[in-house]
Formats: sequence, structure tokens, C-alpha cells
Amino acid sequence: MPVYRSALLRFADDGTALYDQDGLLAVGPDAEGRQRVLAAGAWQSLAPQFAGEPVVHLPGRILAPGFVDLHIHFPQTDVIGSPADGLLPWLENYTFPHESRFVDPGYSAQVAEFFVAELLRNGVTTALAFATSHPASVDALFAEAQRQQMRLITGKVLQDRHSPDGVRDDTVQSLIDTEALIRRWHGVDRLGYAITPRFAPTSTPEQLRGAGELAARYPDVWIQSHVAENLDEIRWARELFPASRSYLAVYDDFGLMRERAVYAHCIHFNDDDRALMRDTGATAAVSPTSNLFLGSGFFDYAGADRVGFGYGLASDVGGGTSFSPFKTMMAAYYVGREGQTKQGLSLSPQQLWWQHTAGAARALGLEGVVGNLQPGCEADFLVLNPAATPLLARKTQQARNLEELLFALIVLGDDRVVEQTVISQAKYGSRA
Repeated sequence: MPVYRSALLRFADDGTALYDQDGLLAVGPDAEGRQRVLAAGAWQSLAPQFAGEPVVHLPGRILAPGFVDLHIHFPQTDVIGSPADGLLPWLENYTFPHESRFVDPGYSAQVAEFFVAELLRNGVTTALAFATSHPASVDALFAEAQRQQMRLITGKVLQDRHSPDGVRDDTVQSLIDTEALIRRWHGVDRLGYAITPRFAPTSTPEQLRGAGELAARYPDVWIQSHVAENLDEIRWARELFPASRSYLAVYDDFGLMRERAVYAHCIHFNDDDRALMRDTGATAAVSPTSNLFLGSGFFDYAGADRVGFGYGLASDVGGGTSFSPFKTMMAAYYVGREGQTKQGLSLSPQQLWWQHTAGAARALGLEGVVGNLQPGCEADFLVLNPAATPLLARKTQQARNLEELLFALIVLGDDRVVEQTVISQAKYGSRA
């Protein structure tokens, strides 16, 4: 039974950060052999329970929950950093041509290996990811995540219209392939399936209807798509689905709004849309680096909190500009400052960190499973080095409280802070 002694970060149910400067984390297998947190808290109070157990002492380090990325595109790993005038030109000129290559199982496997390694290197231990419209891409990503014992949710993209050759799929076959992939992968080890319409404009009503029927038939699978990211996209969706009250309502009209439905962006909402998210249990994947990069707009944190629907943070690579959760949290801070009222919204370091860990897990319907280090959670955690760079070391040494420590890590941190990523006692990281 591994017992770790180090500073320890975790979260209470209300999102408040709990921090022990001298903490204890004990992990061990459950009845299924999966590593879980057995105890977490102050060393002084818990150590007597584990007398005689071997101790891994990590002075000067912080044990923290693995990050949860609520929205990322595995096949866009090599699209990151591509210039474009906006969302739709970026899709046409970069994304679709690159995604067409994933028809090749060998290419899919090669990118999947790099993609999962990059997530783990950056401390992401759970991800909700898009594959492509090719079943081979889904098989490759699931196989690599399974090999690395990672908790990952993905699905075959559905896009049977307004898409070029090479990525456009066939309506009937796309639904047959989706159901076959659900049966093959969903619930295997730590893997989950997500029914994945790319976004409403690239699916016919027939395809969306079939996706909704699959969602009803398999209520424990996830749903993921995009909505209300870009004003041109919204106008296009409204032209294609004039009977729906709003772009978001299109998904509701086809049975795709429920718990375990995660919609990326959710920027240009009114209160009716926010209420629909709340009432159906759907949640938002906030993607600040992508929204800033593509000039799409700002997620309205105040509106989401006022009406009361769930959300969490996401990198949205390759529209997003970094795999690093530290960069995503920093961008979310900018969004809160610039995109709200004239006075701005100052998201606290604890709120930002929660949005990328326990809050994102809650948005996925996995609260108490991942994204935290409370007893019973799966034992995915990070060993963070708050002195990973000279400037960061100088700043964190001056931190007078937890807020200042976490904010220094958010502002100045990157992948170098993640010394180890631990999943089921397997350790990843060049600094491990």
C-alpha cells in the first residue's frame, strides 16, 4: 500500500480547495484491483493508521488531482498553431484536410500514441476527446488509452453533409458504426463512449435523429458536440434548422440534451439556452485558449452561475493553443476579466483549478471518481514541483497563502511543473 508524504491539494464538495502543507495520501486496490484513494489529509492525524507501511517522501512537492480536459480533438494534434481568419475558414483550410488522413489505422495509431503521451506529460489524466469520422481513429485512441490505463471518453464523429470528401460519412453507415463502437469499447476498463455529432450544421436531420435514438438506447454513454461558438456558425445553424428555437435547441429537438451531454463553447447564449442546459443536465466545456485564438467570444461565467448550469475547462486542441492546463486556466482568467461586466470577473485561483479537476469531473458525471483526491476516488494524481523554473521558484517561495501559491503556478507554470503523472501506480514524466 503506497503512502505518500508531501504537500497535498484536494477539493471539498463545494469546490473549496483543501490544502495540507504536510499531507498524507494513501492509495490501494479496490475489489476490482483498481487503485483508489484510501486516505487523504494531514500527516500528523493520519500517519498512525499507516505505521509500518513504506512511505514515499516528496519534500518540496505538491500532490494534486490529475487534470480533466472536457473537450479536445485528438486528430488535431498537428493542427495546433495554424493561422486562420476564424472558425469556419480554419476548419476548411486545416482541420478537414488533416482529419482525412485518419482513415489509415497506422497513422491513427501513431498520432494516438503521441496524443496520449502529451496529455499525460501535461498532467491530464481524464479526457473527453473527439476522434474523426473514421472508426479506425476511435479504435486507435481507445487502444492507446487502454494501454496506458487512462480514463478516456471518445467517439466517432458524425458528419454526413457540408463536409468534404475524406471526412464526410454516410448517414446509415455512420450510425451502424457508432453502435458497433459503443458495444466494442464502452465500459471496457476505464473507457467510455461519446456519441459525437461534429456540430449541427454538418449533420442531416436523419443523422441527428439516429444519434438521439442511440443516446436513448444507451443512456450511460456520453454525448459531445459544439454549440454557439461563432456568430457565422449560429446563423448557419438557424438557416438549416428554422423550426428550432435556437442553435442549442436543435440538439434538444433530436434527443441529444441530457445528463452526460457536454457541449463545447456555449458562448452566445441567452437565458432560455442557459435554462435548457440546467434543466436537461447538459454541461459546457469552456475552451478559453481556442475562443481567444479564433476570436469567437467569451464564455459568460456570470450568466452560467446565475441560471445554474454546470461547466468545466477544456483545452480544445487544435483550436486551443496548448495541451497545458496551466495555460488553459490562465486564459480562463483573462476571459473572466475581459468578457464579463465593465468591472470584470476575477475568477479565484481555487475556482480555476477546480474547473479543471473536480468541477470538470462533475460536469462529466464523474464526481467522486476522478478529478479529486478524496477517499474513494481513483488514484490519478500529479507530483507538482513549485520550483520547476527559477522565476516560479522565486515567486512560490514568497507565497503567503494558498491563493498566492496556486495563482503563481497558474500564471508561471507549464508542463515543467508536472514532475510525475501517476495512474494506477504507473508513473509518467521525463522528470519522474
